[in-house]
Amino acid sequence: MSRSQNYINHVALVLDASSSMRRLSHKVVEVADQQIAYLARRSQELDQETRVTVYVFADQVECVIYDKDVLRMPSLKQMYRVGGMTALLAATLKSQRELAQTAQLYGDHSFLTFVLTDGQENVSHRCPDAPARDPRALVEAVSRMIETQADNWTLAVLVPDQMGKREAMQYGFPKDNIAIWDATSTQGLEEAGQVIQEATEKFMVGRTKGIRGSRAVFSTGGDAVNKDTIKAAGLTPVESSKYQLIDVTRDVAIRDWVVERGHTYRTGGAFYQLSKSEKVQPKKQISVLEKKTDRVYTGPEARALLGLPDVEARIKPDHNDEFTIFVQSTSVNRKLVPNTRLLLML
Repeated sequence: MSRSQNYINHVALVLDASSSMRRLSHKVVEVADQQIAYLARRSQELDQETRVTVYVFADQVECVIYDKDVLRMPSLKQMYRVGGMTALLAATLKSQRELAQTAQLYGDHSFLTFVLTDGQENVSHRCPDAPARDPRALVEAVSRMIETQADNWTLAVLVPDQMGKREAMQYGFPKDNIAIWDATSTQGLEEAGQVIQEATEKFMVGRTKGIRGSRAVFSTGGDAVNKDTIKAAGLTPVESSKYQLIDVTRDVAIRDWVVERGHTYRTGGAFYQLSKSEKVQPKKQISVLEKKTDRVYTGPEARALLGLPDVEARIKPDHNDEFTIFVQSTSVNRKLVPNTRLLLML
C-alpha cells in the first residue's frame, strides 16, 4: 500500500473533569463512548486507521489512554473522575506537546483534538504540568503553539458561552474551531457530542480527499473555502466552455429562467447560488466559483471541502470575499433569488 493511501488518524479527547462537571459525569462517559464507537465504525468503512488518546483535567492534567487502536478501546467509565478546578491551558499544552512526540513514520498521519470544557481557565498557573507560572506567559505559549502547528494538526474546543469563545480566541484557537455548547443540561452535552461527531465526519471524509487538517472544523459552509483548501482537496477548474454564469434579476422558477435565457433546461445541469442556510441532500453536487476569475470547481471533492457528509446536512453561505457556493438543483420549480447568479453546465 502506498504512503498516500495509508491514512492514520490520531484523535484526542481532552475532557474537563473539574467539580462543576459532576452532575454531567455519567453523560460525559456516555457521549465519549459513543464518539469512540462512531470512530471505530467509520474507520472501518473508510479504511482509515484511527488511534485514540484521552486526557482528563481539573487541578492537574492526566493522560488516561494514549494512542490506542480505536477498535480496542475500553469504556471511559473507570477513568473519568471529577473534582477540582479548570486547568484548561495546561491541558491544551500538555495534550498537544505529548501528541507531537507520536511517531509519524510511513503513512499519512493527521492529528485531531477536541477539548471540552464547561468553564473558564482558573488554575493552570499552579498546575504541575504548566510550563510557566505566569498566566500571561501560559496564554502566549498556547497561542504560539497553535500558530506554529503543522498543516496536519486540527485543534478544536467546545466552550459554554460567548465569554468562553472570546477567551478561546485570545488563546489562539481559530474562530471556526470553537463551538459553544449548553453546559447546563445532559441534553446540551448530547448535542455537543453530535457536533463533535459531525466535525469528525467532515475531518475523516476530507482525509480521503487529501485534506490533512482544518482551521474551520466546525464550519459547514462558505468560510471553509479558500485557495489552499481547494488545492488540498485536489479540485481543478472546469473548462470555461462547459459552463455559463447567468445573472438572476427577479424572483423566478429555475427552469423558466434557463429557458427565457435561450437554453434547454436539463435536470441536474443548473446550480443555484447559495444565499441562505439550508439542508442539502447527499446526492446533490456542489460547485465553487472564484469571484475574481469566474473559475468554477466541482466534483465530489467540493462536497468534502465543505464538510458535507454522505447524509442530508445543513450548509450555510457565510461571508467569503473570494468564493461563492452553488448547489445543484434537481427541481424545475426551484425559486431563484434576485441579485444572485445561476451556474449552468452546458
